[in-house]
Amino acid sequence: MKAIVVKDQAAGTAGMKLADRPEPVAGINDVIVQIHASGFVPTELAWPSTWTDRLDRDRTPSIPGHELAGVVTSLGYGTTGLAIGQRVFGLADWYRDGTLAEYVAIEARNLAPLPGDVDFTVGASLPISGLTAWQGLFLHGRLKAGQTVLAHGAAGAVGSMVTQLAREAGAYVIGTGRAADHQKALDFGANEFFDLDNDNLEDVGGVDLVFDVIGGDIGKKSSRLLRAGGTIVSIVGPVESLPVNGLAIDFVVDADRAQLIEIVQRIRDGRLRTNIGKVSTLDEAIAVFNSTERRTGKTVIRVRE
Repeated sequence: MKAIVVKDQAAGTAGMKLADRPEPVAGINDVIVQIHASGFVPTELAWPSTWTDRLDRDRTPSIPGHELAGVVTSLGYGTTGLAIGQRVFGLADWYRDGTLAEYVAIEARNLAPLPGDVDFTVGASLPISGLTAWQGLFLHGRLKAGQTVLAHGAAGAVGSMVTQLAREAGAYVIGTGRAADHQKALDFGANEFFDLDNDNLEDVGGVDLVFDVIGGDIGKKSSRLLRAGGTIVSIVGPVESLPVNGLAIDFVVDADRAQLIEIVQRIRDGRLRTNIGKVSTLDEAIAVFNSTERRTGKTVIRVRE
């Protein structure tokens, strides 16, 4: 099969190569999925799991990518809940070869059915962004109706999901980003917008929940905006400045079939819109990953037309 491989962390995306790799074999409780579309997050190349296994042994050359949408072609021993020929989408294990390939072996529990009226490109754009927003807001942030949410990067793939899900839950959402992101953040449902380059973040006032996708000085300033009992949720590592009267939580997103089903149902009935930026083929993917063009949406690779 064709796959994108990486073997040199220092080279980053410039070190990616399109190569022929053996097709994967389904292990116990696995399925093999013929991939139609894959998502990619550039920060994957900084994750230890891209380069080593759970015992810290080198596993390069590895195949990056962890979001997928495709069709089940084979079932491993003991696999239940899915069928050959079924359309699926989901989140692949961090420590296994990923989804920038024509096929992937993946645990069945990491997949959810992809309804026939949802395109594979849309399906591949949902797992990381959708699950990250869902878990940060509801599992870790314990969001309630009437609360105020500060959603950093509100025009981005994760931030736009945070904004929409928070609004649906009855929250007031303050989105942030660069000046060029203003209208896009409002289009995704932010009640108001703060330009991080030109506005004073302290003017936001008190908030109940901060969803931080930036970290650094922005994360430190945001922590000080929390009302008593508030929570700052971070996906960029531990919060450097702990809130005085609140909680600070950093987390790594988990695969969850039930949550994926909730997310894709919202796509189907129009309560949620995905935020897709660049779409390319597998042959063009490396050039896209190395482009200097600024994109705020999810990059999706169409592996199979």
